[in-house]
Amino acid sequence: MLHASDITFAYGGAPVLAGVDLRAGSGGVVGLIGPNGSGKSTLLRVLYAALRPHGGTVLIDGDPLAALPGRDLARRVAVVAQEHPPELPVTVADMVLLGRAPHRGALRGYTDGDHAAAAAALRRVGMRAHADRDCATLSGGEKQRVLIARALAQDTAHLLLDEPTNHLDIRYQHEVLRLVREIGVTTVVVLHDLNLAARYCDHLVLLDAGRVAAAGPTAAVLTPGVLEPVYRVRVRTVDDGDCVQLIFQAVSGG
Repeated sequence: MLHASDITFAYGGAPVLAGVDLRAGSGGVVGLIGPNGSGKSTLLRVLYAALRPHGGTVLIDGDPLAALPGRDLARRVAVVAQEHPPELPVTVADMVLLGRAPHRGALRGYTDGDHAAAAAALRRVGMRAHADRDCATLSGGEKQRVLIARALAQDTAHLLLDEPTNHLDIRYQHEVLRLVREIGVTTVVVLHDLNLAARYCDHLVLLDAGRVAAAGPTAAVLTPGVLEPVYRVRVRTVDDGDCVQLIFQAVSGG
């Protein structure tokens, strides 16, 4: 369970988040959606303690986030951020193995179990055959899949992802998000593609100018009456059988 309550944050006095609440239940997938600049990535960074909120609290399984030591936090929360790590001379296998670091003792090397966990994570994202490649030689999409594998190898109960489908082709966009659903951990994911959110998220939090414009079950949020005032486009919904998909039309200026 991850619970953020009344979160406020500002950069240099400019408000970015104002009274934001978010609740992610055990094993559920919560999507953070909203226009550019609405505060999605900032909120996610607050949720994994990269930013300290100016007001409000974040609880992880009932424990205050601010009170958790870094190692304890890393055992509970895995993060796939937008920023890629520096280009270091490291293999794909070793990059994913870093996800096992929070589970190591201070003077203990990686175990056979750690290596097996890293290999399994690479297999799940379709990168096992690239284990010996230098990360610097990977494409943007391949790097993204490796970072997701590293998060999976971390084996936490909570997973936070900031636009994980960036740089991925359509096949891997769906494969990655399907995987996120299947692993069954509490997940918060920032998504721009509302049709991906419709298919893979249980609940959505829609941000607009740093405030929650709507929150609830996915089908209740992805409606024309909710989306059109926020995105300023016309929205039409299509029943795809297992979920609603959206068709957008720009509003003519006037």
